[in-house]
Amino acid sequence: MIMIPSTEPPFISVVAGVVLNHEGDYLLSSRPAGKPYAGYWEFAGGKVEEGESELAALKREFEEELGIHIHHATPWLSKVHRYEHAIVSLRFFRVRAQDWSGELQAKEGQNWSWQRAGDFDVAPMLPANGPILSALAVPSELSGNLLTGFLGENRMGEYRVVPFAQAEQQHRRVLISEPQLCAYGKLPEADSVWVAIEKPAQFDRVQDADVAVVSVRSLEMAEWAKQRLSQGVSLPFVVLADEPFYRQYQHVWQQAGAQAVVRNNHIETV
Repeated sequence: MIMIPSTEPPFISVVAGVVLNHEGDYLLSSRPAGKPYAGYWEFAGGKVEEGESELAALKREFEEELGIHIHHATPWLSKVHRYEHAIVSLRFFRVRAQDWSGELQAKEGQNWSWQRAGDFDVAPMLPANGPILSALAVPSELSGNLLTGFLGENRMGEYRVVPFAQAEQQHRRVLISEPQLCAYGKLPEADSVWVAIEKPAQFDRVQDADVAVVSVRSLEMAEWAKQRLSQGVSLPFVVLADEPFYRQYQHVWQQAGAQAVVRNNHIETV
C-alpha cells in the first residue's frame, strides 16, 4: 500500500496577552523578521511548550520578547484560527496595568504601540485579531438590564447597547434575545449584536453574535456560567445576575474571564 503523506498543517497551542496601561490602552507589537507574517501586528505571546502551563508560557514569552514581567493574568477569549502553516489554538489573557512591571524593550527587533480600545491605527493586522479588536471595545463595567439595554464607557467614549425593538438607525449596537433572534431569522444589521440567553442550551446557537449576555436567575445558571467560562469562550461573555447571585458569584465570574458582570437592576412586578 502506498501511504500518502498528510497535508494537514500542525496544531499549535498559543497564548497571547492583552496588556493594558493605566490609561486603559492595550499593547500591540509587530512580528519580527524571520517569522510567518513578519511585520504584521498582533498581541504578544507565543507557543506553549510541552509540559508548560498557559500562564507560564505567557510570562516567559513577554519576558523574552518585550522584557516585562507578568504577575497576574485573567483568562479571556479562546479562538481557533487556520493559517497556511498551522492550525492555531489561541488563548487570550487580559493583564491589567497593575499586574505587570518593567520597561518595554524590543528584544526581537519588533515595534510596539499602545492603542485605544475601539480603535487602532497600525497595519497590517494579523488575520486572527479582527474579532479580538472588536471585543476589546466592549466595556468591562456596564449597567442596565434586558428591557432598557446597557450603558458603559470605553476609551472612545460612551458605549450604549439598545434593545432591538427600540433601536433606530443611529444606534450601532443592539440587544436581542435568543428566541427573538430565532424568530427574526438572521442577525440584525448593526456594528455589534448582543444576544441574551437564559438557558445553557441557547449558548451554542449564539456563536455568531458579537457578545453573549447570560441572564442568571437561578443557582443552576450561576454554576453553568462559572463552568462555561472555565472551559473557554470565543466571544465576550457578559453576565447579568439577580442580586443574590451577583453578590455570591461576581468575583468568581470575573476571575474566570467574564467580560463584565452586571447587577440586574430591573425588578419585576406582579
